[in-house]
Amino acid sequence: MREVVRLENVGKVYPMGRTTVHALRDVSLLIRQGEYVAVMGASGSGKSTILNLLGCLDQPSGGRYWLNGQDVSQLTDSQLSEIRGRHIGFVFQSFNLIPQLTVLRNIEVPLFYQGVPHRQRHPRSRELAGLLGLGDRLEHRPTELSGGQQQRVALARALANDPLLLLADEPTGNLDSHTTDDILDLLDGLWRRGRTMVIVTHEDHVAARAGRIIRLADGQVESDVTTAAGEARQ
Repeated sequence: MREVVRLENVGKVYPMGRTTVHALRDVSLLIRQGEYVAVMGASGSGKSTILNLLGCLDQPSGGRYWLNGQDVSQLTDSQLSEIRGRHIGFVFQSFNLIPQLTVLRNIEVPLFYQGVPHRQRHPRSRELAGLLGLGDRLEHRPTELSGGQQQRVALARALANDPLLLLADEPTGNLDSHTTDDILDLLDGLWRRGRTMVIVTHEDHVAARAGRIIRLADGQVESDVTTAAGEARQ
């Protein structure tokens, strides 16, 4: 399988007044096409920082990051924005849906910003809504949906541009246990169909559904192990 992500000796430093915070220190890792990776660690371990770097929302202070073979370490903000729009799908704990828009219009948002014409983005969005069990909610707005339904909309939106890499930040953090299982089942299905995914979570049972768990501590990779689910896929 081809490489999707390669980090090589990546560091991230944030100046905080007279103090310098080393959010990541000399991190190297490789993620191949079709891998499902969970990133875990205590608060301040670097989980959010590494997700921001992978999603081209931030740049490393040192080291290099290749996404699909392209070195994106030193790109400009506008170049990073283009990369995000074409190659990255994001799912957030708080859903980040636009309250004024219907389910269908929320799913269409990434395609709209990519300049995809209505005649193409509309059927694509309807198809994704149907696949995620939202076919009867197309004209509803986020406030009319349950938390699980909102997360399904967020997941459909993240898939709209057929991303090279799907990133999820605590995707089940605001959901009850039953709805959490539903969302994890959807992620399992995406993995079976070959989607490359990285999720950040603090919940062991969520991480166990992934094929690989990377644990961070003090901005460094503490461990990188294949799960039982990952071994079953090999």
